[in-house]
Amino acid sequence: MPTVHVNVWKGFKQENVTYLIENLTKVFVDLGIPADAVEILIHEVPQSHWGIGGIPASEKFKDVKIPGWD
Repeated sequence: MPTVHVNVWKGFKQENVTYLIENLTKVFVDLGIPADAVEILIHEVPQSHWGIGGIPASEKFKDVKIPGWD
């Protein structure tokens, strides 16, 4: 049974979560794996807990509006 873990920043919109779950599952179905055997877990991590290049994402991207997030 494949289990896919997806890490995103906190605030990822529910419609995007649903899209990922549906379409990541479809990738495995296209490979011949039954949809009921596929598990997708979406983990939301606060930007303050996500480091990029030694800087918390909350600081690195503080002036950037990212589509798909609240």
